[in-house]
Amino acid sequence: MEQKYKNSYKDTQKELVSLCVYNVGFQNCEPGYQWGPGIRDHYLIHHVISGKGCYEVNGAAYTLHAGDTFLVYPQTEVTYYADTEFPWEYAWVGFNGSDASIILNATDFSKSTPVLVTDGLCDEIREQLLGIYRARGNRFVDSVEMTGRLYQTLALFMKNSSENKSLDTAGSYVQKAVSYISANYSYPITVEDISGYVGVSRSHLFRSFETILQESPKEYLTEFRIRQACYLLEHTALSIAAVANSVGFDNSLYFSKTFRKAKGMAPREYRLKKSVNKKNSS
Repeated sequence: MEQKYKNSYKDTQKELVSLCVYNVGFQNCEPGYQWGPGIRDHYLIHHVISGKGCYEVNGAAYTLHAGDTFLVYPQTEVTYYADTEFPWEYAWVGFNGSDASIILNATDFSKSTPVLVTDGLCDEIREQLLGIYRARGNRFVDSVEMTGRLYQTLALFMKNSSENKSLDTAGSYVQKAVSYISANYSYPITVEDISGYVGVSRSHLFRSFETILQESPKEYLTEFRIRQACYLLEHTALSIAAVANSVGFDNSLYFSKTFRKAKGMAPREYRLKKSVNKKNSS
């Protein structure tokens, strides 16, 4: 009897904002092995290497074979399970970040088309996913390498899009805004500054962000700054005031209030917790 296995890795750091690998792995499933019904808080690509299985989402059921790839969207209830006679073997990668939806919009994936026949790319996709798995690790450099390989994986789907899609208007506005935020978040920029750089009204930019990222420009900017603050609190000895200034807050009290709202604890508590976790894992 063929031996079943599951090899997986979950990144607990999630330090990158634009695109970040949440988990990656590959599994030779038991007959009838099932996940769900349930939801994920991130995107999840599964590529079928061999065997068969079924993916159920939005009231539709898709029978998949070797060479097929399916996408799970965040906050979407799904169920997927292996065939009882010829159970599938698949590789997967879970990810999220501001670039995720922008990139996926440039592929053939959509909520109405969550399954792609990719048998012509089977070897390339499998190798890219296994490459992400091989790069796994808890260091920041590991996260960067995994993300780099994820970009390469997603580029495969973009290059082989049937329409060779380019970004739609909303997507291009969001991408331009995200680039501006990435370069200027350490300054006291506002949503008005961002919309002025993009060249659209604040309300138009708001609609574009809601369409592509399901959050407002202000929410994204705050999330980006807090993410950067988390990295500085964990990896530097900067004072709380210095961290606040470094991520675009000119008032350390307002920074602490915003940080607590986002993370459920004060910046000092966060730093102490991360320090304790590092000591316990070393």
